[in-house]
Amino acid sequence: MNKIKTLVVAFLLIGFTSVAQTSNQPIKIGYTNVEYILLQLPESRQIESELKTHSTQLENQLKAKYSEYETKLAALEKGGPTMDKVVRDDKERELMNMQNSIQEFQRNAQASLQQKEKSLVDPVITKIDQAIKDVAKENGYTWVISNQALLSGPEDGDISPLVLRKLGVDPSKATAEQPAPAATNPNTTTPAKAPVKTTPAKKK
Repeated sequence: MNKIKTLVVAFLLIGFTSVAQTSNQPIKIGYTNVEYILLQLPESRQIESELKTHSTQLENQLKAKYSEYETKLAALEKGGPTMDKVVRDDKERELMNMQNSIQEFQRNAQASLQQKEKSLVDPVITKIDQAIKDVAKENGYTWVISNQALLSGPEDGDISPLVLRKLGVDPSKATAEQPAPAATNPNTTTPAKAPVKTTPAKKK
């Protein structure tokens, strides 16, 4: 789910969590993958659906704007030569303003989609963060790190199944394969898709 990676990465980079450690407590390190856990939650499907709906609405508005621009451009190209200069200049200014409006809408649509994504994902990330902290405390882990920063580690260090259970998800029914520890670079994620970007045709 590429749409949620942009916000998940910020969480990955903080190293997840540590638990208060006494001087006699041995260090016990666990690891997990927030993106994998998020994909198992029912909320992930709702997030994807809402983002798709929001993106489609923005795309439709953009297409309507572009369609109106093309219609007026075609009319100007067809009737321009016979128009009075004042009328023609006015229509050209109108087209230029429409072109600027389309470009501004594209920028605002991208920002709107990113804000929508953040508002949907942030509460779920907070819930996952708390579940990780609870699992770490209950099982004596002094540190929990992202498996995306892990080059090698024992299988019993993976606390993802414990976190899923804490969140009410049966790990045996997980549908998304967990990314391999060294396969994903948290610094290179795919941002949420913006509405289809179109460039108005230039006047001939």
